[in-house]
Amino acid sequence: MFKKTILILSAAILISCEKDAIPKPVGELRLEYPAPKYRKFVSDCPYTFEYSDLARIDKGKKDCWFYVNYSKMKAKVFITYYPIHNDFELHVKEAEKLVYEHTIKASAIETKNFSYPERKVFGNFYELKGQSASNVQFFATDSTKHFVTANLYFNTSPKPDSLAPAINYIKKDVLHIIDTFEWKD
Repeated sequence: MFKKTILILSAAILISCEKDAIPKPVGELRLEYPAPKYRKFVSDCPYTFEYSDLARIDKGKKDCWFYVNYSKMKAKVFITYYPIHNDFELHVKEAEKLVYEHTIKASAIETKNFSYPERKVFGNFYELKGQSASNVQFFATDSTKHFVTANLYFNTSPKPDSLAPAINYIKKDVLHIIDTFEWKD
């Protein structure tokens, strides 16, 4: 009987020496996307570009306005077009206003100019860091007739860490849109 008691106590002591269980921290899924294949966007509008096959193009609210829709990522790049009628500076100010309205939530805004004189495509690319509602924006123009803006928005609350893979994927696509952007006339 004494041996049984010692054996039970020894087993209890050995079992009780385990470390306390610690719950695992909440984690996000690792999101990976396939390498994009690009297709050319062609319409009756005065511009064209290439976009990822992971997205589809939907018509917007006005003529020559479109959504590059990334439904799996719950994201859209809103593309708007404005003809220039002696109001070039107004369009630039409006595009910059859209960017700098996000300074409340953005921790930083990086601006890069781009210029493709052979295609008469000029503009600015903006990357907004932090909990901004829009993380990527740009405008493109020929400075005389045409002006296009594009803004990335997610259909979810801004969570930079969990959205980072999708933001990076779409950012590369937006840069490809810029690199392949052309005016038709």
